[in-house]
Amino acid sequence: MPHLRFAAAKEQRVAVITGGARGLGRACALRIAEEGRHIVLADVLDEEASETVEAIQALGQDGFYCHTDVTDEQAVKNLILQAMDRFGRIDILVCCAGILGLEAPFLEQSAAQFDKVMKINLYGIYYAHQAAIPRMLEGGWGRCATITSGARHAATNQVPYGVSKGAVYSFIGALGNAYADKGVFVNGVEPGRALTQMVVPRFSEEHLANPGNQLGRYSDPEEVAEVVEQLCSERNTYTTGSVWSVKGASG
Repeated sequence: MPHLRFAAAKEQRVAVITGGARGLGRACALRIAEEGRHIVLADVLDEEASETVEAIQALGQDGFYCHTDVTDEQAVKNLILQAMDRFGRIDILVCCAGILGLEAPFLEQSAAQFDKVMKINLYGIYYAHQAAIPRMLEGGWGRCATITSGARHAATNQVPYGVSKGAVYSFIGALGNAYADKGVFVNGVEPGRALTQMVVPRFSEEHLANPGNQLGRYSDPEEVAEVVEQLCSERNTYTTGSVWSVKGASG
């Protein structure tokens, strides 16, 4: 990449991907593996994660699955330790683990429901960055990307989810400034509705075929993964603390 004078040399780096068994996480894992990276998958969906690891290995990359509950700080630390034991380095962190939670008016959202969503969508990201970034600092290079959501603006029937994604947005901005001078960039990606298990079951076939948005369709997970891969690559030489929109529209 001679035209990017601040780009690091491309290497067979190691990526840790939470929520990597299916949906956006799987798409990101496969896209990053295509670039010659080894992949460590974290999830609680054992069967689907095993299938994704097989797909990674079919691309010629090493990969393994670590059953990880991201709400458990020690489990996340163990994930990073296992990655280090296997590969001796961690260069990329992609946080896709998340849940929508209950879709219901605010007064029907219990504190327990709020806590459940925040534990997965926010604490899991906090734990992962705290465990992975020190390893990136040791190597002098790192790229982190986390999935946020437009629900952060005001999701009336998804208050816990929207609040969690708003907090993630703030988290990305804060960490984007924290380690940039040491070669570690932290960014986010805000998809519109992508055709994943979080979206498809909630809508009719008619709506999915013509959702009425600007492009007349929802995105494929692979379209979101393309942006994640860019942010996590050596080609990203000057973007940190940013949330990239992959919504198929402005605003």
